[in-house]
Amino acid sequence: MNILLLGSGGREHALSWKMVQSKFCTQLFIAPGNAGTAQYGTNVNISVNDFEAQKKCCLENNIAMVVVGPEDPLVKGVYDFYQQDEALKNIIVIGPSAYGAQLEGSKAFSKKFMQRHNIPTAAYAEFDATNFSAGKQYIAQHSLPIVLKADGLAAGKGVVICTTHDEALQVFEEMIVNKQFGDASSRVVIEQFLDGIEASVFVLTDGKEYKIIGHAKDYKRIGEGDTGLNTGGMGCVSPVPFVEGTFMQKAINRIIEPTINGLAKENINYHGFVFFGLINVNGEPFTIEYNCRLGDPETEVVMPLLKNDLVELFLATHHSELHKINITFDERTCATVVAVSGGYPGDYKKNIEITGLSNLKITQDSIVFHAGTKQVNESVVTNGGRVLAVTSFGENITDAVQKSKAVLEQIHFDGMYYRKDIGYEFEQ
Repeated sequence: MNILLLGSGGREHALSWKMVQSKFCTQLFIAPGNAGTAQYGTNVNISVNDFEAQKKCCLENNIAMVVVGPEDPLVKGVYDFYQQDEALKNIIVIGPSAYGAQLEGSKAFSKKFMQRHNIPTAAYAEFDATNFSAGKQYIAQHSLPIVLKADGLAAGKGVVICTTHDEALQVFEEMIVNKQFGDASSRVVIEQFLDGIEASVFVLTDGKEYKIIGHAKDYKRIGEGDTGLNTGGMGCVSPVPFVEGTFMQKAINRIIEPTINGLAKENINYHGFVFFGLINVNGEPFTIEYNCRLGDPETEVVMPLLKNDLVELFLATHHSELHKINITFDERTCATVVAVSGGYPGDYKKNIEITGLSNLKITQDSIVFHAGTKQVNESVVTNGGRVLAVTSFGENITDAVQKSKAVLEQIHFDGMYYRKDIGYEFEQ
């Protein structure tokens, strides 16, 4: 079958790499894609949110399946658009309905969902302009640290951990009064701070059945030792040593199964991924957040370790046959290290030539996934903050990270930076 993949990041490059290995994939189109995805299919210059242009592309290219990479089109109703269009309704769409995508699109929605289904999460309250004064009083009396979250999508920047009441009050005012994130921060969720180690578990579901397809730990901070500003992710490791075993079983019993059962109980139309952002607090799992899609750079370690045919899994999801599939994983470890533009996550330059890609000394243990890149004539240039992710297999996390760094040492662009300590807690 012909497949259309929406997105342009490292996640989409990893999904492209995986999907073209499927016996069910005849031809792959990526909208808009990047210089890396072009190795596996045809990039089409269409925005992830331009549903009408996607319709034209689907009809012209006999597309039978659409796989949605990023969250924005899901929250904006891409699934519903296809379902409600007479010419498109028979196309399989991998992604939840707009209502289901509210698990990520609205922090308040997801918190209420967790409460209804007794899913462990941090205590919280929500405020907007109508009860702004009450919000200030709530902050003044709250224990520290305190977490403030813009309710809507804010490109991964809408979460602030404040260590003083004055800082929290200032952030609260920035979000609601000064509309720091536009409509996304018109409502703010204020949460109890949970102290522990974070990890993510990834599930594919048809809204009733589910399969765990991997788990990972990513590194958000720009600086080594987890210091500095938050980013979209500087690297990732999988499997995570503390997740396997007892912690995972607790997460399945208390969080994953109650979530999927909650989707079924509430008749929420959901055919796609659920990203469970978890935190390990003294051995007990709590839910920090849901995402309605795969993470980035987590996809870059989850896909290489997943042995199953991914398109076959998508078809099983569509036909409510996930229970028939046995998930198998590569027994090695995977680590990805992300190279970013100078200045990221602040201002950075684009269109800087990347050298070294064409003559890499690389083994079968390593894969270079493009994120913010584009092809200009014969050159590959930077086109984003996170530029490349190098993923490697290893006997353990330290071994895998070292292999990824060895590949990155052969690549260059002006201002290039990457963390050299990914997986530092698990060094062997």
